[in-house]
Amino acid sequence: MTDLGDLGQEPPLAGDELAAITGSLDRLRGYLLWKCGGLDDAGIRATLGPSTLTLGGLLKHAAVVEATTLAWKLHGRAPFAPFDKADWDDEDWHLRVEDDDTPASLEALFRESVAKGRALVDEAVAAGGLDFVAEVQDDEGNHPNLRRVLFDLIEEYGRHVGHADLIRESVDGLVGEDPPRE
Repeated sequence: MTDLGDLGQEPPLAGDELAAITGSLDRLRGYLLWKCGGLDDAGIRATLGPSTLTLGGLLKHAAVVEATTLAWKLHGRAPFAPFDKADWDDEDWHLRVEDDDTPASLEALFRESVAKGRALVDEAVAAGGLDFVAEVQDDEGNHPNLRRVLFDLIEEYGRHVGHADLIRESVDGLVGEDPPRE
């Protein structure tokens, strides 16, 4: 079992808005880590049906989403390392498990990206709370606030946790809604 640390826990039952939103996001981050953790090289590369999506690819993609959403969209900065040097012309690089990717390296990449993402959220909260205005804008020049950016991340993780549920069950039969607490 992958040690989830403070990820995957229930958000506070009666917390304020910030604690509820970030707690929900962290719960989904933990669910993804749980469903993708504790596997061997074959397990992180397994696919389901005609899809090429893998659990390792989901971890890498989620790490990239942390960098693009919280560095670029929220703060207007280049995605943090190692994604600042990525080949963005290759549309699928962030979903592929490369030969040198291992279960441990992908988990570490994900954890490091979550830590950097959390720091960027903390920075935005300190500068304006959930009403902090993000740098990204739509075609009409409207900017989302931090609240909306976090809800978009929750939606992204929710979709991918569902993918991970199905792929993981096909790999070794692991099912369940909540990771066991040790």
